[in-house]
Amino acid sequence: MDCFAAPAPSAPSAPLPLDEALERVQRAYGAVTEPEEVPLRAALGRILAEPVTATVNVPPVAVSAMDGWGYGKADSAGAEGDVLRLAVVGRVPAGSVFPGTVRPGEAVRIFTGAPIPAGVDTVAMQEDCQAGDGAVLVPATLKRGANIRDAGEDMTAGSVVLTPGLRLRAQEVGLAAAVGRSSLSVRKRLRVVLFSTGDELREPGTEKPEGAIYDANRYTLAAQLDALGADVRDLGILPDKPDVTRAALADAAATADLVVTSGGASVGEEDHVKRVVGELGSVDLWKLALKPGKPLALGRIGTTPFLGLPGNPVSAMVTFMLVGRPLVLRLSGAESAPAPRCLVVAGFEFKKKPGRREFLRARLAIGPDGRPVAHKFPSDSSGVLTSMVEADGLVDMPADATTIRDGDMVEFLPFTGLFA
Repeated sequence: MDCFAAPAPSAPSAPLPLDEALERVQRAYGAVTEPEEVPLRAALGRILAEPVTATVNVPPVAVSAMDGWGYGKADSAGAEGDVLRLAVVGRVPAGSVFPGTVRPGEAVRIFTGAPIPAGVDTVAMQEDCQAGDGAVLVPATLKRGANIRDAGEDMTAGSVVLTPGLRLRAQEVGLAAAVGRSSLSVRKRLRVVLFSTGDELREPGTEKPEGAIYDANRYTLAAQLDALGADVRDLGILPDKPDVTRAALADAAATADLVVTSGGASVGEEDHVKRVVGELGSVDLWKLALKPGKPLALGRIGTTPFLGLPGNPVSAMVTFMLVGRPLVLRLSGAESAPAPRCLVVAGFEFKKKPGRREFLRARLAIGPDGRPVAHKFPSDSSGVLTSMVEADGLVDMPADATTIRDGDMVEFLPFTGLFA
């Protein structure tokens, strides 16, 4: 059964909860991109396609964690109250090896990352020691093993250190380098074709007749797709003409992994996208129980996934964050990871009717008690794009909630987590 098949005309669809929509995305879609090998320097932001296994221990041998003095803790000779007096017999910089064994009553000057010599089981930090005249005073109270990193403490040879589906950050790239990898197998970038629809739209920088508006949606959506590592092909603005829309979508689907449009996904007489996609494949027009962003079309053009977003700029951005982002990551082969959220204090009052989940644009500030406080943007209009500029993220107000009071704890989704 196609879980995105449109409902029968005699069965009007009720608004769909966001969580159910996300479950459908997880059920209906999987990775569509093939693996490719890329140099480590080109791996940032890519989706790992194969596990990475450590071929060496990291560190390969026991090393000093500090600049200081290494000695054998079992030796108590030379104790003078709270310190041990030890004869200095050598110096071990990082990258060198002490040629002999440190005997009882002896110490070596050792530096961070240097291999631990035979006979040494403890390192005293240089700040806690006094050296001079060929000897050093070290604390007698240190535990054996202090300030030493054991071989394999970070990673052991043969262990899986990175798993497929990870979106590679700087730390994962560095970890791959630490186990000796110079390249990684990653998923090819998701090929996304992007359109806006509507006779009222004009390209920024061109003349704009009365009644027309500049197209912002393609630019905000392209930026969001770029941030997710997609390979975006912008095919401009589609007029409100069914034949032109049909030909453009069919051509786009032939060379894309995902087709994304904004506008035309509602039920107006000039909203042709839903009908055309249904003719070319299948579509489920969701009436999401959501504000902003009620109309959302998701389906396929032939076998190519399709996402139709609302035309209002805030609705387009928010629905992409909430539904488009998980879809793009799923198609890209990324492991499922919900956007991060946190609890903050509400610095505003708000009321709504039950039944629809709302995401309120808000800016954070630090309150007198040091806790973050969310201040709601004054307008709830889905056409006010300045609200997205002023806000730091979205307050998630559950469908069954009716009131937020000043001082309540509310869930907050930072934009920093929704753009990556």
